[in-house]
Amino acid sequence: MMLTVATQSFAFEPSANPVAEAERAKMLIDPGFGRVFTDHMAIVRYSEGKGWHDARITARQPLAMDPAASVLHYAQEIFEGMKAYRRPNGGAALFRPEANARRFQASARRMAMVELPEEIFLDSIRALVRTDKAWIPDSEDGALYLRPFMFASEVFLGVKPAAEYLYIVMASSVGAYFKGAPSVSLWVTREYTRAAPGGTGAAKCGGNYATSLIAQAEAIRHGCDQVVFLDAVERRWVEELGGMNIFFVFDDGSMVTPPLTGTILPGITRDSILRLAADQGITVREAPYSIEQWQADATSGRLTEAFACGTAAVVTPIGSVRGAEGGFTIGGQSIGPLTQRIRESLVAIQRGTAPDPYGWVEEIA
Repeated sequence: MMLTVATQSFAFEPSANPVAEAERAKMLIDPGFGRVFTDHMAIVRYSEGKGWHDARITARQPLAMDPAASVLHYAQEIFEGMKAYRRPNGGAALFRPEANARRFQASARRMAMVELPEEIFLDSIRALVRTDKAWIPDSEDGALYLRPFMFASEVFLGVKPAAEYLYIVMASSVGAYFKGAPSVSLWVTREYTRAAPGGTGAAKCGGNYATSLIAQAEAIRHGCDQVVFLDAVERRWVEELGGMNIFFVFDDGSMVTPPLTGTILPGITRDSILRLAADQGITVREAPYSIEQWQADATSGRLTEAFACGTAAVVTPIGSVRGAEGGFTIGGQSIGPLTQRIRESLVAIQRGTAPDPYGWVEEIA
């Protein structure tokens, strides 16, 4: 049987052992984040001379991989993170999927990988969500987290861009990324940096996250939820968290966020917030902001709020910051009024409880 969406046809191979409805319902009561996976996945192959081919929606299953697969030795791998949301009418919708498709292509270019055509990216997402829509939790923070990724599958040893790739999309039922706490605490790492000028900081590749893990472990050892990275040159300019962008809110109602200089990820949530803020009359500057200034402004009261943002965490208030030189708190260590306003505006558009004047939302099922 064929499942046809938009311009790309995916052969549909239904799972022979789907999770029973009653068992799925139990799993969706409190799915956590990144532990509950749906029945199916999308898969497309690429090889030189043949191009992109063998597009399928098939049962989620382990991959057979040769030990000489290029990705295992030379790390040509990229991924995206996005969500499908339950709509008030019972359907499902995506939020700015074209932006994810374009960022996926930009990551591929930086990693010397073949670019996946935008229409294949979008059709794979739509087809998988339509197939596994029942896995979207009905809870307030529930969503279907989508993980498109691509890696070099050519079997060879030698330092060169691969000639064969495997593109896959899997889906995970999720709840809130951070649960319980009114805000998160950050550890400022002085020893480790995330990315340097000319590096892969703007690409969404596994290597960036792998190098952040030791710094994140450092944060946990010091009793903090997340690590925040400084720039690799002067070690003083705030860049981003391990997987989230950051905004600073001041007592005059304005905001600052670090600029896109090639060393931080161009977040889609970040870009959406910039647009929402501008349309709400909030002045936002994309400008460097030092850790010393952050502490001084928080201590004086000039800085009243700070928040992290990303697809997984949405908009999360930052309550305290610690480092080897000491620490400081921000506001009341809970969500501030402007952070709350931005979060509510964004979530309402994503979930269809408010109008979408930007054309960001695509209803697909």
